[in-house]
Amino acid sequence: MEERRKGALVAAATLAALAITALATVAAGCGGGDSTTAISAAGCKEVDAPEPKEVDLSAPKQTVQAGESLTAVVQTSCGKFTIALDSKRAPKIVNSFVYLAGQGFYDGLDFNHVVSGFVVQGGDPQRNGASGPGYTIVEPPPPSTKYTRGVVAMAKSLEAPSGSAGSQFFVVTSRDTGYPPEYALLGSVNEGYGVVDRINKLGTRAEVPKEPVLIEKITIEHG
Repeated sequence: MEERRKGALVAAATLAALAITALATVAAGCGGGDSTTAISAAGCKEVDAPEPKEVDLSAPKQTVQAGESLTAVVQTSCGKFTIALDSKRAPKIVNSFVYLAGQGFYDGLDFNHVVSGFVVQGGDPQRNGASGPGYTIVEPPPPSTKYTRGVVAMAKSLEAPSGSAGSQFFVVTSRDTGYPPEYALLGSVNEGYGVVDRINKLGTRAEVPKEPVLIEKITIEHG
């Protein structure tokens, strides 16, 4: 009887040890101590906001051909979406964007300006609403340009000339912003708009997202 009781105690102790090990493993995963990634309630990776950084690049030479078929693949902490770049109507703006993407300029920046039901905006290295790559490209959009849902354009200050662009871009999430044709055209979202909408829903009255949304990487596909 005594041996049987000892055997039961050993078995119970073993089960307890296994339970503690399992709990420790789960805790390690949730704490980010391994490759497990924590996901927020919004369905995005839990990430830290990037540190502001100084950038001072020179304007690139024109290498993009007007009408060239180009797609920007935007990988974010909330998922991936793609932009069909409009090199036909905005060859200079697209050329600059392609250059910046190739330099890794956007990698690690964020969407720091989000107005739900209006626009999501990113590409600001200083995160102050006014910074850029160190140069400005000017290419006014066609007079018929409408900033409707899915359109991607370049941000500028109200005082800047029509078509001025640095690195900050916005994706329209409203049916129509009502903006006049003054913001340089970049293209339109052709895949993954659900990801844009996920980011859009993180907007607050302060026009910043409820949680950081990183631009992990932008790559350019030809053809």
